[in-house]
Amino acid sequence: MIVDCAIYRDGHRTEGPPEFADALDVARAAGGFVWIGLHEPTEEEFDTVTEEFALHPLAVEDALNAHQRPKLEVYDDSLFLVLKPVVYEPRSGTVSAGEVMVFLGDCFAVTVRHGVGSPLSAVRRRLECEPEILGKGPTAVLYAIADAVVDHYVEVASELQTDLEELEAEVFSPDGGGSRHTASRIYGFKRQILEFRRATGPLALPLHRLAGTGPFGTAVPYVSDKARPFFRDVHDHLTRVNESVDGLDRLVSDILAAHLAQMSVRQNDDMRKISAWAAMAAVPTMIAGIYGMNFRHMPEVRWVWSYPVVIAAMAALEVLLYRLFKRRGWL
Repeated sequence: MIVDCAIYRDGHRTEGPPEFADALDVARAAGGFVWIGLHEPTEEEFDTVTEEFALHPLAVEDALNAHQRPKLEVYDDSLFLVLKPVVYEPRSGTVSAGEVMVFLGDCFAVTVRHGVGSPLSAVRRRLECEPEILGKGPTAVLYAIADAVVDHYVEVASELQTDLEELEAEVFSPDGGGSRHTASRIYGFKRQILEFRRATGPLALPLHRLAGTGPFGTAVPYVSDKARPFFRDVHDHLTRVNESVDGLDRLVSDILAAHLAQMSVRQNDDMRKISAWAAMAAVPTMIAGIYGMNFRHMPEVRWVWSYPVVIAAMAALEVLLYRLFKRRGWL
């Protein structure tokens, strides 16, 4: 569905024409640009947009089907950028990724939103309050969307860092690391970081190109040269986010390894305790077994003090073994 359609001239909004197909012509005649926002459009709804703005069929297919990785494609008449905004739910500990596609031309910007976490409405309101930025044309829309998405990455990375510190404290607490669900929680957290990385990692190269620092050093069409320092700033923020994600991933792996080592040490402690108690139980069992053989000519069988002496010897040996195992930390 079409969420919003407006023509911007000199940074100020004017409502689009009654006929949607005339929006681009009106914008060009007015010396401005048109910005159309769509949310999960159907193929029929998108046909008019495709025809009016001469969008490339491959990009249109990506915009309709979604499930794309962040990328930047340059076509003859437009620029196509895919971003994946994310939302982190601290209560459930899940990272959810949506998708934002931006078609950019000389006098138009078309945004297509899928899923959750898309900041387009807030971006439009913010730009409309800053006409000096919006007056730069469609490039301002592309920059503002990329900047909003990456800034939210920073917030999500901070929230993940906080939750990971809580999980780390729980794992290394005296009792918290022994829960049977701890390993699954750590692994689940690692999966969320992987989902976050799928959104942030591939976006580095498109922002390199938009900033004019791509691997081939070529300028991207429809992006003003004066806007490249702003895209470099967004790229710097994304670099810090990716470094933070890498750090979180390594830390989660270390926590998982430490937890497994803890469990191994605890199992060894349990086995030593079991072995110590079994050794202590073996002494009276051995003695009782010897005297339970019931031979007629066994020594001390007819002695009056045989029973109390044997019991005392058992008790003394048990105390001796207990102190020995306790000293060695087995009990």
